[in-house]
Amino acid sequence: MIHEIVPVGPLQCNCSVIGDETTRQAMVIDPGDDIARIVALIAKHNLEVKQIIITHAHIDHVGGAMKLRAASGAPILLNQNDHALLKMLDLQAAWLGMPSPGLVEIDRNLKDADRVEAGPLEANVIHTPGHTEGSICLYFPTARKLIAGDTLFAGSIGRTDLPGGSFDKIIRSIHEKVLTLPDETLVVPGHGPLTSIGQERETNPFLK
Repeated sequence: MIHEIVPVGPLQCNCSVIGDETTRQAMVIDPGDDIARIVALIAKHNLEVKQIIITHAHIDHVGGAMKLRAASGAPILLNQNDHALLKMLDLQAAWLGMPSPGLVEIDRNLKDADRVEAGPLEANVIHTPGHTEGSICLYFPTARKLIAGDTLFAGSIGRTDLPGGSFDKIIRSIHEKVLTLPDETLVVPGHGPLTSIGQERETNPFLK
């Protein structure tokens, strides 16, 4: 598995470029900004992007999706419970003092237990409401790797004080869905350093 993690945009969202070394098929997760850097990485590995996956519809995760769709021709996938947040991108941009990305169109809705693929690479979609209503994580079982969006961080959890957020829901999502994964699972959060399920189970103060 090719896996490049690029912190993009002013909030340094962790964008993942994941590709299969044989077929060169790939998926890009959370292309929030800095699309030229992401496109350069895709070219460096000679990848063909098959899908663009958004873990939730905050501007720092979805802001560059349309530019990447234009560059790659790949469809954009998101959980439908975040469609209302997509309509607030102008407002989100104003809150952060950023330019608005304009209209973002979703080509396919992702729901819990769906699978996404790039060549033989497969990830299971885990719907984890709490940070937003439509937040998802992606679990690659063969690689024991979780792309966690803004649900789980190293030593923390996603904030729940924004529209669509719920502390009770995010705690339930983490305990009932995320912490059921093996301890050795590598966790790639939406921002900040990597961690593991075992590490967070043992030391994350929000999960005690």
